[in-house]
Amino acid sequence: MRAEALLRRLLPPVLWLGVWQACAFGVDLWVSGRGNELLLPYPFTVACALAELALTPRFWETVLLSLCRVFAGAAAGGLAGVLLAWAAFCSPLLRDLFAPVIRIIRATPVASFILLLLLWTRRGFVPAIMAGLMVLPIVWENLSQGLRQADPQLLELARAYRFSTRQRLRLIYIPAAMPYFRSALLSGIGLGWKAGVAAEVLCLPRPGMGTEIYNSKLYLEIPDLFAWTVAVVALSLIMEWLLARLLGGKEGK
Repeated sequence: MRAEALLRRLLPPVLWLGVWQACAFGVDLWVSGRGNELLLPYPFTVACALAELALTPRFWETVLLSLCRVFAGAAAGGLAGVLLAWAAFCSPLLRDLFAPVIRIIRATPVASFILLLLLWTRRGFVPAIMAGLMVLPIVWENLSQGLRQADPQLLELARAYRFSTRQRLRLIYIPAAMPYFRSALLSGIGLGWKAGVAAEVLCLPRPGMGTEIYNSKLYLEIPDLFAWTVAVVALSLIMEWLLARLLGGKEGK
């Protein structure tokens, strides 16, 4: 069974790397000169470019700063989502006031938000704000739904025994909402990371992974462009895995 499980884990990446290799080979045959390097480099070429980048201190500094921006924004957005969800749960009037704003945030294109934020704030703050704006609606909606799923019988028991608000929150509401909150964080961190890097591509903070992606495209350093993209995807998967482990979800097993 272990060999079968290992094969099932290895087969998808090997298959899609093979597809990538075949497509790159096709481009190499179709376009003469440096066409392969300018359109679709081989996986090995990208791996070499990524390894070369990883050997430089600037690469890790860039990764760290991008991570800090996104984590700061995601944490702020998550906290705001929790507070707004609790306020909306306690007051139907506040729920009616918050709901249209949350819908607008979810419906507005990421590019529009980025361009507006560039008018209103410094470009270094834009990725963090975008990450927060992506996380906030997800946390608000999931947590609001989770709070409404609290067991009515337990709430009736709490009223009978005159539980305080803190006791109801700790013993009833938090356990009911935790699975929804976990799901919101796992979904939000991926969206926040992508939105943060996309914001870096447009606002070009220095240093930043999105800035490096833009510069690689600008100077036609396509292997580096793919290498930075692979790094972004890998970091997204690693963050989701680590968060799932920390939250004790099935995704982390």
